[in-house]
Amino acid sequence: MVLRGLFALRWTLGRLLGLDRPETGLGERVHTLRDRLPPDLREATATPFEAEPFIPLYLTDDEFALEIANQTVHGVLHVGWVTDGRGGHRGQMAVLVKPNGVLGTAYLAAIAPFRHAIVYPLMMREIGRAWREHARAPTQSDGGPQ
Repeated sequence: MVLRGLFALRWTLGRLLGLDRPETGLGERVHTLRDRLPPDLREATATPFEAEPFIPLYLTDDEFALEIANQTVHGVLHVGWVTDGRGGHRGQMAVLVKPNGVLGTAYLAAIAPFRHAIVYPLMMREIGRAWREHARAPTQSDGGPQ
């Protein structure tokens, strides 16, 4: 809930300041990384949670990636579940961001402490919850919807 509120605030500010116009995003200002994926990953595009305005790159059994581009950045969010050495798993998240010009560099510097202390931990909790729900959802093979 907090995370959704933070993102809603960011997207509202972006809309008001013109940071998220279509001509600054994927397919316009930057080429999507999706075009560089092998065919099997390009076909695996569903995500375990609502991701807009992020664009799904791929989803496998143990990882997924999302992409975004706007006036300030071109970024990729990658989440994977890895064994923890004790018979369980833990999530690992990587956020890869390329700033767009002076505005993007300044924007990333300004929000860096906030991203690392608040946003990323909240994202990991939300993604983990969504992934667990996705894993528990019945599939076509066990009689449920796919």
